[in-house]
Amino acid sequence: MSNITSGDLSNTIEVPDLNNLEVIDDEEQVHEGSELDSAAVDTPASGGGDFMHTDDFRRLFVGFLMVDTLIAMRWLDRKWHKVVEKKLAKFENEPFGEIIVHGGNDLSGEANYVARKERMKQVTKVVFLLNITKVRDRACAFASILVVVDIPEGITIIGWQSFAGCSCLKEIKFPKSLTKLGTGSFCYCSSLEQVDLIHTNVQELDTDAFRNCRGLREMKVPDSLQKLGYGVFGECSNLVPSDISWWDHKAVVAYLRSIQ
Repeated sequence: MSNITSGDLSNTIEVPDLNNLEVIDDEEQVHEGSELDSAAVDTPASGGGDFMHTDDFRRLFVGFLMVDTLIAMRWLDRKWHKVVEKKLAKFENEPFGEIIVHGGNDLSGEANYVARKERMKQVTKVVFLLNITKVRDRACAFASILVVVDIPEGITIIGWQSFAGCSCLKEIKFPKSLTKLGTGSFCYCSSLEQVDLIHTNVQELDTDAFRNCRGLREMKVPDSLQKLGYGVFGECSNLVPSDISWWDHKAVVAYLRSIQ
């Protein structure tokens, strides 16, 4: 075995001078433009643990919550209306003095009509449920002490004799969505003096729609009106001058448009 001297060892291993070692402080300041600075900028954040605390996540969470809430509200709204319509199928479930118009109260059948007529004599208020587009046949017929009706937006059709025989009716507010007045819809409303359809989209006034409204003196019709049934203004003797027959509905409409 050969002997290794200290001189040979120093030639083999380079020993650093401990007195000249440069100590790097852990809190060394990183200067702008230095290699450490650029490394900090270029190194992407790892893990993504801060995502739960970002504004984007909060907005996303609130958005999902709002959508879920709206869906639940629409579902409950549909269920509620179905329950109400089912309960109101029986006349005795309506509040005294009110008629509630919904999707199911079509009273065109003679049996329903007879049962309803006596009750309607006490009605002073009409309540419309949401999400209906038509006032059904004879829904409010012969409400003889009803004075004011406010038909809500969304209603497009007023059915057959819906308000027939409402002899005290004086004021009707029509929605812009309205497109048709059915047969005899307001016939025999003898206290009705003014009808304003000018802001509606009515295209048709069906047969006898205002027949025997003897108090009717003013009628405003829209440009959208295209079709009139027979006898729409039959016996409305105060609506037009005596030289125009109320049975001649074209002449009546031409006269009404000329003065409005």
